[in-house]
Amino acid sequence: MGKLVLLIEDEPNIIEAISFILSRDGWEVKTHSNGHDAMDVVRARRPDLVILDVMLPGRSGFDLLGDIRGDAALEALPVLMLTARGQRKDREMAEAAGVNRYMTKPFSNADVLEAVRDLVRE
Repeated sequence: MGKLVLLIEDEPNIIEAISFILSRDGWEVKTHSNGHDAMDVVRARRPDLVILDVMLPGRSGFDLLGDIRGDAALEALPVLMLTARGQRKDREMAEAAGVNRYMTKPFSNADVLEAVRDLVRE
C-alpha cells in the first residue's frame, strides 16, 4: 500500500499499538502528540488519512477537525477520531464537525485496521 497515516495522539501506548498494527499492514505511519501545531504537521505531511484523538495538549481534536474541514486543500481528507470519550454528545459533535468515522477506546486492532482501509478506499 504505502499510504501515509498521520496519527495525532498523546498516549504512548496507543501510539505504539496503532503504529505497529498499521505498519505491519504496509502503511507508513507518522505521529504527532499535541494540538498546538498539529495543523502545521497535517499541511506539511499531506497524509492520506488522519487518526485524531479528542483530548490533546494544546487544542482539542474537535478544534483540529474543524480546521481540517475549513481548509479547502484538506476538507476531503478522511479523519478517524479515536477517543476515550464515548458519550453520545461527543459523537454528535464529531459528526457535526465532519468526522468520517468515530471509534472509542478501548478499540480492537481489527476494527482500527478495517476503518483505515475503508476510509482510504472511499
